[in-house]
Amino acid sequence: MTVEFDEWEPIYEAIRTDFGYDRTADERARDRLLDRSSPFDDRRNDVDPGATVAVAGAAPSLETERAIERAKGADAVVAASTAVDVLEENGVTVDWMVTDLDKNPDTVVELAARSTPVAVHAHGDNVDAIDDVVPECPPGSILPTTQVRPRGHVVNVGGFTDGDRAAFLADSFGADELVFVGWAFDDPSVGSAKARKLAWAERLLYWLERRRGDRFDVLDGRRETIDTDVIPIE
Repeated sequence: MTVEFDEWEPIYEAIRTDFGYDRTADERARDRLLDRSSPFDDRRNDVDPGATVAVAGAAPSLETERAIERAKGADAVVAASTAVDVLEENGVTVDWMVTDLDKNPDTVVELAARSTPVAVHAHGDNVDAIDDVVPECPPGSILPTTQVRPRGHVVNVGGFTDGDRAAFLADSFGADELVFVGWAFDDPSVGSAKARKLAWAERLLYWLERRRGDRFDVLDGRRETIDTDVIPIE
């Protein structure tokens, strides 16, 4: 299910206002990613419509036996940022990486070189990382994404953090079931800014499950306290 920009834009504006992001900077980063990348080669995508997809976050629980076995049992794995490293160290093959390049750039280049697709996200303060990393990846290996209006081969699949954007990406492929591993919305070790980002991830996953007519187990026991005023819940 594709997220149209007209329905995404009000959410983006609410996020931008909450964090004080500069839309012009986001657009500038999108354009830099457009210049530095080439169109994604769809033949690299092995996630079939109707698949069960494990959406992996990078919380410490990802290293538990239950999480690893759930990921192994899925048809495909879409992993956020450093979750890729944890999964592969535990024998789980990742089918997609989703990242804004803020942590493990070497993993991005390594996966792209072996034809594992990477969704690289542009935002206002990662232009230098785009310049450093994206040109090192083979043509067609990167799916360029943005949080503003899409342009050229840069797409907007929805989502804000790497984790919830991974879920929106899997949904856009026609995934039948999303299985969540390595998620923690109430992580006491993170700072206030990260905690606010996790709150937005929670809201957006709630929006996504409503759009799909689904129920994600990662939201069980949490739905009643989610602030839905800023997302279009019918």
